[in-house]
Amino acid sequence: MNPSPQVSITIIEARQLVGLNMDPMVCVEVGEEKKYTSMKESTNCPYYNEVGLNSDSFSPLDFQVIHSKNLLRSGTLVGSFKMDVGTVYTQPEHQFYHKWAILSDPEDLTAGLKGYLKCDIAVVGKGDTIKTPHKANETDEDDIEGNLLLPDGVPPERQWARFYIKIYRAEGLPRMNTSIMANVKKAFIGDNKDLVDPYVQVVFAGQKGKTSIQKSSYEPLWNEQIIFTEMFPPLCKRIKIQIRDSDKVNDVAIGTHFIDLRKISNEGDKGFLPTFGPAWVNMYGSTRNYTLMDEHQELNEGLGEGVSFRARLLMSLAVEILDTSNPEINKSPHCPLESLSSDTNCTGKMEEFFLFGAFLEATMIDRKIGDKPINFEVTIGNYGNQIDGMTKPILRRKKEGGDGDEEESELLQNSSEDEGDEDGELVSVSSSQPVKPLVTDRNYFHLPYFEKKPCIYIKSWWQDQRRRLYNANIMDKIADKLVSVCWGGRETAQDMGHTQAPCASPQLLTKQGQTENMGQQATTLRSQVKKNTMKDKLKLVQNFLQKLRFLADEPQHTIPDIFIWMMSNNKRIAYARVPSKDILYSIVDEEMGKDCAKVKTIFLKLPGKRGFGSAGWTVQAKMEMYLWLGLNKQRKDFLSGLPCGFEEKKTARAVSLPPSLAEKQVFQLRAHMYQARSLFAADSSGLSDPFARVFFISQSQCTEVLNETLCPTWDQLLVFDNVELYGEAHEMRDDPPIIVIEIYDQDTVGKADFMGRTFAKPVVKMSDEDYCPPRFPPQLEYYQIYRGNSTAGDLLAAFELLQVPAGQNLPPIDGPTDMDRGPILPVPLGIRPVLSKYRVEILFWGLRDLKRVNLAQVDRPRVDIECAGKGVQSALIQNYKKNPNFSTLVKWFEVDLPENELLHPPLNIRVVDCRAFGRYTLVGSHAVRFCLLRCFTHHLCTSRGISLSSDPSSSLAVLPLSLQTEEEKEKKKKKKKGGGGGGEEEVEEEEPDESMLDWWSKYFASIETMKEVGVCRKGVCRGEEENFVSCLQGLTYFQLLPKAWGWAAFLANLVFNKELETEFDNFEDWLHTFNLLRGKIGDNDDNATEEERIVGRFKGSMCVYKVPLPDDITKEPGYDPNFGMFQGIPSNDPINVLVRVYIVRATDLHPADINGKADPYIAIKLGKTDIKDKENYISKQLNPVFGKSFDIEATFPMESMLTVAVYDWDLVGTDDLIGETKIDLENRYYSKHRATCGVSQYGYNTWRDPMKPSQILSKLCKEGKVDGPHFGPGGRVKVANRVFTGPTEIEDENELVETDEHLALTVLRHWDDIPRAGCKLVPEHVETRPLLNPDKPGIEQGRLEMWVDMFPMDMPAPGPAIDISPRKPKKYELRVIVWNTDEVILEDDDYFTGEKSSDIFVRGWLKGQQEDKQDTDVHYHSLTGEGNFNWRYIFPFDYLMAEERIVISKKESMFSWDETEYKIPARLTLQVWDADHFSADDFLGAIELDLNRFPRGAKTSKQCSLEMVTNEAELPMVSIFKQKRVKGWWPFFPAQLCFLQGKVEAELHLLTAEEAEKSPAGLARNEPDPLEKPNRPDTSFIWFLNPLKSIKYLICTRYKWLIIKIVLALLLIVMVALFLYSMPGYMVKKLLGA
Repeated sequence: MNPSPQVSITIIEARQLVGLNMDPMVCVEVGEEKKYTSMKESTNCPYYNEVGLNSDSFSPLDFQVIHSKNLLRSGTLVGSFKMDVGTVYTQPEHQFYHKWAILSDPEDLTAGLKGYLKCDIAVVGKGDTIKTPHKANETDEDDIEGNLLLPDGVPPERQWARFYIKIYRAEGLPRMNTSIMANVKKAFIGDNKDLVDPYVQVVFAGQKGKTSIQKSSYEPLWNEQIIFTEMFPPLCKRIKIQIRDSDKVNDVAIGTHFIDLRKISNEGDKGFLPTFGPAWVNMYGSTRNYTLMDEHQELNEGLGEGVSFRARLLMSLAVEILDTSNPEINKSPHCPLESLSSDTNCTGKMEEFFLFGAFLEATMIDRKIGDKPINFEVTIGNYGNQIDGMTKPILRRKKEGGDGDEEESELLQNSSEDEGDEDGELVSVSSSQPVKPLVTDRNYFHLPYFEKKPCIYIKSWWQDQRRRLYNANIMDKIADKLVSVCWGGRETAQDMGHTQAPCASPQLLTKQGQTENMGQQATTLRSQVKKNTMKDKLKLVQNFLQKLRFLADEPQHTIPDIFIWMMSNNKRIAYARVPSKDILYSIVDEEMGKDCAKVKTIFLKLPGKRGFGSAGWTVQAKMEMYLWLGLNKQRKDFLSGLPCGFEEKKTARAVSLPPSLAEKQVFQLRAHMYQARSLFAADSSGLSDPFARVFFISQSQCTEVLNETLCPTWDQLLVFDNVELYGEAHEMRDDPPIIVIEIYDQDTVGKADFMGRTFAKPVVKMSDEDYCPPRFPPQLEYYQIYRGNSTAGDLLAAFELLQVPAGQNLPPIDGPTDMDRGPILPVPLGIRPVLSKYRVEILFWGLRDLKRVNLAQVDRPRVDIECAGKGVQSALIQNYKKNPNFSTLVKWFEVDLPENELLHPPLNIRVVDCRAFGRYTLVGSHAVRFCLLRCFTHHLCTSRGISLSSDPSSSLAVLPLSLQTEEEKEKKKKKKKGGGGGGEEEVEEEEPDESMLDWWSKYFASIETMKEVGVCRKGVCRGEEENFVSCLQGLTYFQLLPKAWGWAAFLANLVFNKELETEFDNFEDWLHTFNLLRGKIGDNDDNATEEERIVGRFKGSMCVYKVPLPDDITKEPGYDPNFGMFQGIPSNDPINVLVRVYIVRATDLHPADINGKADPYIAIKLGKTDIKDKENYISKQLNPVFGKSFDIEATFPMESMLTVAVYDWDLVGTDDLIGETKIDLENRYYSKHRATCGVSQYGYNTWRDPMKPSQILSKLCKEGKVDGPHFGPGGRVKVANRVFTGPTEIEDENELVETDEHLALTVLRHWDDIPRAGCKLVPEHVETRPLLNPDKPGIEQGRLEMWVDMFPMDMPAPGPAIDISPRKPKKYELRVIVWNTDEVILEDDDYFTGEKSSDIFVRGWLKGQQEDKQDTDVHYHSLTGEGNFNWRYIFPFDYLMAEERIVISKKESMFSWDETEYKIPARLTLQVWDADHFSADDFLGAIELDLNRFPRGAKTSKQCSLEMVTNEAELPMVSIFKQKRVKGWWPFFPAQLCFLQGKVEAELHLLTAEEAEKSPAGLARNEPDPLEKPNRPDTSFIWFLNPLKSIKYLICTRYKWLIIKIVLALLLIVMVALFLYSMPGYMVKKLLGA
């Protein structure tokens, strides 16, 4: 089996995590493996950039963000995210790169999202390579909504849903426990119970659910439901349903079924949620023979194709989208499941089915089986299974008229197989009679099924769900028609409309809708096909095909598949599995299964693990079978498709079909075996000794063995006489039996090795037809040879089957007469290809990297070239170590090749080592396909202008130059200044000083161009340069470049986000590299060992053409007949070269240390030079910037392979290789693309090449035999028939100098426009090369940005290397003044009065410098949420302008060896807190400002709102690095972003370190430049320091009116009391008149 793929995960950062002041970490879980990132303190936006894990598990991925986990606490879950590995694998490039995953909490459904997590996930299968996109400034990735980690078509707003999986009951379980144990138990206890305790387990999206266990039951009844809660649509596409047997020791799987949610749902307008059943699902797994150990147990777990029926389960699935506003939602629903009332209503009516099979032929039975009698068993479900017995459900019904028929099924053991049915018909017979096999040849047996063909009958009872299978068959047929016609859009479109859906199941209705829709599309598509749109439309049709095949796969098929087992001596040997829908009968032709009532060839294979690898490639048996499955009431038609002349003969035990003898036909088969190509290497030499074996019916013949070749030309006719076939003549003609051709490798000792197999059908000629065109003689055809699942070459052959007429002769075999090959017949004249004379020219350049052969070094190698029996040998290399190049460059030979180019044999390259005493040893070989040879030839001819139409534009064409004149630039500049922003005050940006500009300015400018302008990266599309230039105006970096550079300078330094080789065809414009292979191809997986088989490389080229050549070429001036087509080839003598390697930076390195980081340094190897830059390793960095150049002197060809490696520095032990990249410098050096030194912009950065542009141009013209260059007045230059224009004056130290160099440079940059000799020249560039590690093939370990310059030593020395050393970060100081706060939430209650208040202070820090937190003083007892501070923070920091990152160097821990450099985004965090004296301070809210891009502050507190943060897209953004000083109000908010927690008025002031020194300022309110004390209102005090004042404020302010009321009331009461007191006395006085 293929090793499971690797999953690699990188966690970058999280944003908007819900919670207050948290310490988050991320846990990634795949299967059993868990990996934690480091913990980040007190932040809701942690930045990790750590590699999660590399796993090879297939479980779902689970990302969890956990808050404050430590040794004692397990931490609380903030949110999680789940996804299938398969979902990642179906993405383009098998990866999500820099995408944001939405976190949610499955426990709390009402809450919304819990934050975002940015990560990379990649899945690498065997042989895959992961291409990471080019890493530049990630500005656009801050757009979270636009970069969500979701596959296409999944909405970002996913809802919670409940998945209800209802499990009703199961049937037909195998008797699990072994018969021995059962017998022992029975003997002791006398117990005859069912020996299986089943339960159902459902796994979905990492969650597991189980039903209860039904003790000892073969037909368990559960009626239970399992409920999962998951986001919808889910990112896990499969639900795994497993019936398991509960056991005290360990539970065993009985059978497994996977439901693909995509097949049971539809997302269209008329779509529906996943809906399934209630329906029966069939489970398949290992064979039902009861032994102690089951060798195929993993088949029951769902791994691999099941080889036998295990059980069937009645279940259903429904999905409900939850309404999260409902408060009851978190309570899990409990509802009892009523049992399904009646089978008929939900799963279809129980019907009796009849399966008929006839074995017409059984050949190619592997001789390893032995010659014991062989028989075949056919089963459908449990019917026909000899071990568990035949079963028939007995239907017990209620009284007629009773509603809802009860149906129960009982297991009935038929008393005897001979017992008749009530109709007096035969009872089921499920296996053929054992027959002793006969020998075909040394590898195979066959069974003597001549006169009588054995048959099987099986009756079975299933719910009638044929309609679903019929629809699947209709769609399959449409798809097959689409494939065969490919453009039969009309017919197909009509067919698509025919699907009928009688029952209202959502799947069927949607399938109908989708097919109708596709039908309309197909009709329109048919009308739109034109010659130029052909390719695109073909792609669309392939899409249709995939859709149709997807729709045709019916998830709810009730009738199980049919298994055919071959048994020898009652042992199961090999099997075949036939889907029931393929042989299902219907009276409507479209609905009938494609193999129903047809004779089908079936190959049996080994079960389970035994079928993998080389054992599985040999055919176990080849069967010709006739199968028919339908309702018992339709069985009158079951023999309709048999070859005529067969009749049914009933016997007591078995059924056979004797043919009526009149229908026996005698044929002769002629197999014309011409040649094979690209065969499998089966010997250790890397070659094979192939022969072919042809099988037809029960005869076989072999071709001769050809030694040591992978491309044998047998040219042999094999004649099979007296081939007897049964059946009617016209059927034979239309559908003859299949021919099997197997290719073997002959070994001197032991058995021949199997190399591959292919199938063919012969062209049939009946005795009454003439042997004449168009059908005869047959044409040679290529047949693809397969070995297992991989291709292993092609066979060129033709086959004809001729009926032997009574008393007449067959057509004669007229072979070529000039051959004397004894008994071997050559292929006849009419069939063998017509030959012409061709000349093959070979350029022998040299051999490279030859490995040892049989432990001896290769010393005197030679190359032999062979094609179609002719060939040529190179000169002998006398001393491979001293000079591996050949002394004679060009040789040729003439050979007869077929006129039809498709039939050309490959050209074989072999390298032999000439040892002492005339011995030769084969080193390695390579076969070149002829289509490649044609490409090489075409390439050569084009470059020399042969046989191509003359250049149409021979008139002079004037090409404008992309350099602009100074006036145009001035205009542009003015225009830009004039058209400023309206309404907003325009920020005056400073022009950068030209001295600040360096190589890196240009580099980052190029990267930004690459990202922001969707420019065709092959350089600028000519003619659109004006638009392009105006498009560049807005770029940030562009504004950093001095105007004098011109736009072209800006474009000159291209950053290729791939290797230079891919851009320039591997630099194989005339020199090609051929890998020499040796050794067997590995059997575990054929592509695994391709790299290991390479033993060296041959450099050279080939050219094939018909002779004679036209005169105009041979008469050309300077034509050297010795060089043929290879004119103007440079000499291949050794040459000394200065190689200058520039290493810019590495990105995404694979971590090599336990902490998820690496300490990388560069190592360079070229020939004997080995440079290790170990001292300058970069500590704990996965994206190191090296910025170094290395000079190496080398001699080509001995030292031409440059290896640049990145190693991880270790304090103890050896350094680990992270990855390396290899560059073939020789191909670059000799290439016409001139890859020695990129053509740069003349002037800036200095011209690196020792030759000036005008010298290079003259040299190119001379080499390409091009007329020119002719410099004329007015800045014109003529080359060939093209005229180029451009400036001739350049500014040099403020004076104008006349020069032609700019003009010459223009021509060089447009050199690919020159006819014949022109080609694209390599520009000044940086290339990005993947780093690979031989221990981890196929997985990129990172990427390296670099370039190489080469200068020949016999030329003048080049100048000094460009300085690309990394920029030092610039020192800045950020001064933040917190003036005031407003509307801060009031947190505390007053002890005495219950008054709400807060003791406010503000805390601030720069991200990554948490230890340098700074707090204001406390504004005590704010009653309104207003706080006054006038407090200054000062944050010094180092900043890289180009990368927009702050650089921090600090030791990771006290044990760290050295400081680690971190680059983190520049973000300022401000938090507002409530100070408490005795408990911890309370966190109230925060805001994080990205200093490069943050919302402009509001002018007043009233204008400040949450929208400033939530509505970022519409608001103006500012950068402190451009603005320098910003003041305003910003909102404080909690992580949820749901409400405002306060506002802060702050002022940000950015100064460079020099400016800060000149105008210093003090921290807080200190000198120098002190801030005045805040004018805080009197309310902010402490009551126990000033009790009177506090009483005045606390009592007077709150209870003033109350006190006045109380005083008035008291006065009133006193008055009343006085009145009442004095009233009696007063009254008495009055009365008495005193």
